[in-house]
Amino acid sequence: MTDLEMFSLMLYLGIFFYVCKQINWAYLVTQKHVQHLIFGSTAALFFLWTFRAGIYEGLHVHFLWLSALTLTLGFRYAILVTGIVLLALTVVGKETWSMFGANGLFGAMLPIMLTYAIYSFAFHRVPRHLFVYVFLCSFFPGALIIAVKMGLLGGFYALNGLHSWQIVVDNYEVLIPLLLFPEAMLNGMTMTLLIIYKPHWVYTWNDESFLDPET
Repeated sequence: MTDLEMFSLMLYLGIFFYVCKQINWAYLVTQKHVQHLIFGSTAALFFLWTFRAGIYEGLHVHFLWLSALTLTLGFRYAILVTGIVLLALTVVGKETWSMFGANGLFGAMLPIMLTYAIYSFAFHRVPRHLFVYVFLCSFFPGALIIAVKMGLLGGFYALNGLHSWQIVVDNYEVLIPLLLFPEAMLNGMTMTLLIIYKPHWVYTWNDESFLDPET
């Protein structure tokens, strides 16, 4: 494991355990519906992330679905779920242990932080409306985070000497424009369906804030 890989691992684990300390575990133990959401989200995300494509080791692409996950579970539970999923994928050989920290930082933690930051900005600075929530809080972050994830992770591979920059650009970064709209649609459609049929599942949604014109 290189120094860069070790640094990314320590940084990711430090942030992960700090966030986990902020979780109200007593509440989680008593709330069966929250447990079901977490277990269901973990299984769905693991299943989604196992479907990937790529030619070179590590330079594979897959849908993230992290904007929808963050909006549904909230910041802390989203960090917890992605950590569990990433660990499971690494154990079964879909990811390498040496890249665990980088995958956690760029493929999970940073996308979750960006999504929640955009949601917080929209909630406090933009007039609250159904379409603002769907497009600004889920559709737009979906496209943004996959571009950021692939850009930074590709740069990490090149900087760490795992692949040349030309290989990264020609076989990884070039795919970013092709994934922006599908990723945005996946997250936007997920949140649209959830707030229509299961709004009580969504941590960041309430009817009073987004549907009441007087709010």
